[in-house]
Amino acid sequence: MGNLQGTGKSTANSTDNTMTNGKVVLAATPIGNVADASARLVNLIEHADIVAAEDTRRLFDLARRLEIHVGGRVVAYHDHNEREKSDSLLDEVEAGATVLVVSDAGMPTINDPGLAIVRRAIERGIPVTCAPGPSAALDALTLSGLPTDRFCYEGFVPRKHSERMKRLRALATEMRTMIFFEAPHRIEDTMADLEEAFGADRHMALCRELTKDFEEIRRDTIGAIRQSVINDPPRGEIVLVVSGASEDEAVEAAGSAVLGVEELAQLAIETARAQNVRIKEAITAVVREHPLPDGSYVSRKDVYALVLEMKN
Repeated sequence: MGNLQGTGKSTANSTDNTMTNGKVVLAATPIGNVADASARLVNLIEHADIVAAEDTRRLFDLARRLEIHVGGRVVAYHDHNEREKSDSLLDEVEAGATVLVVSDAGMPTINDPGLAIVRRAIERGIPVTCAPGPSAALDALTLSGLPTDRFCYEGFVPRKHSERMKRLRALATEMRTMIFFEAPHRIEDTMADLEEAFGADRHMALCRELTKDFEEIRRDTIGAIRQSVINDPPRGEIVLVVSGASEDEAVEAAGSAVLGVEELAQLAIETARAQNVRIKEAITAVVREHPLPDGSYVSRKDVYALVLEMKN
């Protein structure tokens, strides 16, 4: 807390460019460690005309821990009222007010309220910006040790087993690193479904209580981490980072949806006859229509060579 005192006091008299004219500012709040609060967040909490908070009690608790005061009017802005509240808040912005939107932790709109006011602001031509900061999804990805060049965020998986398996099976051919949120009371069931959908040998990381005193990262295969969850159930907020499918796994999971050279050759011959086009044109068309799971295409030369063989 010693370092935070200086942070709060030094920014109290500073100005923020986002508050020169009326606009909406979405600001990320700490996900666990209050020291992650940026100087810009501190300034916004102190000087914004209106603070739209997912939980007003948590907002005041954050201000207390930062040793600052909420300077503007506080409005409850959560999942159940964000649509009806958005236009009235934007009316205030049009009158010159700065409206700060904060969720309980992390960046608004990412599994938290905020999207409604962003969409309405865009529709009404009202300026909207963000004060970036902590993100559980990106923190977990960074610490996982898995590829970060291409990834996708999947949020919370469905609660029901059947719906959860449907979602996970749809991701069986996903070659990017995947990020999921999960609650501790459902983690054992979800790990069982991950193993069924992706196999026990796929690598992953289970991250819990990120940035907090009891932060823990478990890195291993899905099968090994599933067993660790059974032996030592994790508590707190959990982020799962799962490696994407390899090219072989993606092809195997895609099954009949992926056409091989022989199937493409046969389809090209049928297409050429049906559409009365040259065989090379037909080959180009069918190859383009059937990409491989990694986005590449089967070699047209290989297909053409097989077509000639079949004709002979």
